[in-house]
Amino acid sequence: MKKQWYQRRVRGVLNYYTNYYYKSNLRMADEGLEEIRRKRMAEMQGDGGGGGGPGGADASKAMEQQQRQQEMKNNILSAILDQKARARLNTIAQVKPERAQKVEMMLCNMYQRRQISGKIGEAELVKMLEEISKTEPKSSKVNFDRRRVDLDSDSD
Repeated sequence: MKKQWYQRRVRGVLNYYTNYYYKSNLRMADEGLEEIRRKRMAEMQGDGGGGGGPGGADASKAMEQQQRQQEMKNNILSAILDQKARARLNTIAQVKPERAQKVEMMLCNMYQRRQISGKIGEAELVKMLEEISKTEPKSSKVNFDRRRVDLDSDSD
């Protein structure tokens, strides 16, 4: 009986301290988030509304125009690419964004010139990527630099 009481007491104390520890960590995390939010708000107010002049308005107009262009590009790409081709293009954008941008611009230009009749499949997209890769110079070079150690068995 005494042993069970002791075990319950120990569990209660452990629960108390673990809850206190987690709550204090959560409180610290909330304070960190609040500080980040304050800094970001200060940056936004400093960039956009701090000057009160036309500089903030120009920046917002440029940002809106860039968003509209991005939305237009996405609409065009969704209209001319099928699902698999779109997925491949997104994968390429993750690995090599500059190559994906070239393909996107090429596709948008072809669409605007009415050179595309239907949806482009994955095979046609791969052909376009191959064409682009032929025009780009090979710039990647890998150098293996092996460090020598006095105890190296290869030097015998």
